[in-house]
Amino acid sequence: MTKYDLYKLLNEELGNGSSDLVTRPSGNKIRERIEKDIAKEKDGTVVALDFSKIGIIDFSCADEIVAKLVSRLISGEYGDRYIILTGLNENQKENIEVALERKDLAVMGEMKNKAKILIGNLDNYLKQTLNLILDKETVTAKELSDALSLPANTSGTRLLNLYKKRLVIRTEKVRDSGRVWVYEEVLK
Repeated sequence: MTKYDLYKLLNEELGNGSSDLVTRPSGNKIRERIEKDIAKEKDGTVVALDFSKIGIIDFSCADEIVAKLVSRLISGEYGDRYIILTGLNENQKENIEVALERKDLAVMGEMKNKAKILIGNLDNYLKQTLNLILDKETVTAKELSDALSLPANTSGTRLLNLYKKRLVIRTEKVRDSGRVWVYEEVLK
């Protein structure tokens, strides 16, 4: 995992000494910097946007930074990388959630108290699957089928959809029965 200190980026890009992420133009500048840095990361990297030293983030900045990053991430613009949010307080979470919900997006986050949360929109059946992965840390399609009494193709589709949304990591592993996809949480 690679941590991006948003407070540090804010001061490097805007140099105004503020700890608040406000206005769309400011958000655009920060997002462009994050995108340049993400492009340098290796495939498979989990990028943690650290909000722990940030005061407030308003809706326009949350939309410009988080919603656009997540949208571009799931469209494949950043390759095989992942984005999570860390060090969030309740107010930050709320504004980010509104921005994500308006675009029907979701991202994994960790609050300041270390609680792991889903921020944004996700269908209930995918939430159920994601919660199982968070509980078990890793899951295969067969394990999901067994745990939730689902047909194999249904469990495979659910897991693939979570992976496409970049909410879980997918790796190919060799097990007793051969090669299988293993899905694991991004908040390790």
